[in-house]
Amino acid sequence: MIRFVVDSSADFLAEELKEKNIELVPLNISLAGETYQDGVTLERNQFYEILTGQEDFPKTSQPSPDDFLSIFEDAKEKGDDVICILLSSSLSGTCQSAHLCKNMAEYDPIYIVDSLSATIGIKLIVDHAIDLRNKGMSAKEIVAGLEDLKSRIRIFAGVDTLEFLCRGGRVSRASAAIGELANIKPIITVTQEGTVAVAGKCLGKNKALRFITDKLAENPADPDFPLYTIYTYGEDNTEKLESKLEKSGIPFAKRLQVGATIGAHVGPGAFGIIYIAK
Repeated sequence: MIRFVVDSSADFLAEELKEKNIELVPLNISLAGETYQDGVTLERNQFYEILTGQEDFPKTSQPSPDDFLSIFEDAKEKGDDVICILLSSSLSGTCQSAHLCKNMAEYDPIYIVDSLSATIGIKLIVDHAIDLRNKGMSAKEIVAGLEDLKSRIRIFAGVDTLEFLCRGGRVSRASAAIGELANIKPIITVTQEGTVAVAGKCLGKNKALRFITDKLAENPADPDFPLYTIYTYGEDNTEKLESKLEKSGIPFAKRLQVGATIGAHVGPGAFGIIYIAK
């Protein structure tokens, strides 16, 4: 049997994890003086409500090693293969923690995949891996088959306010103040190296929407995979983006909510797309 493990940054819904038989290892989030297990004791809307009500930037820490170790030891006892598809190693020590637990379990058929991605980008990888398993591939073959896919994931998210980029140290307070006055809307991406970066800065929301659709035109989506629209907290901006996609004849599969990993940087009102390029 091949088992799949994700951390909570993949932003799967609880019912989806159950339906697809995916095992979850939650990240820890420290926010407003409390520590939560992402996706377990902290729901997404609750996260954004707390985030907007205080000034500190949330701190995300890697899962407890015990969470990985209990899964690995159970797999060893049952003779199962395990494929862990985890948050980019440039954003978290989760992969490192999983490797450490693999060594502690002393069990070779555990595969640690650095997604070099985040949020729904990880979901795309996991869903493809499940498809490959269902086609009869071995765990080793599945992991090899994910390498090309990882390099083709594209994430573009428009930011409605600079406040949260400022809190996270990605823009200075002075730059944020000037940017808000000028109605600057940055576009955030996750690079192919797995880091969060600014892909562009747009003057106003309409130009930000156009920037995203232009990026999609430059790097068209692979029709064999779903294109998702995304939102954080509040869906009006994403509805406008979807309207532009529809007018351009670009199909999208579904609208999905992004959780704390990327949401902490972009804040409420963010909008964007996540897909696999041709």
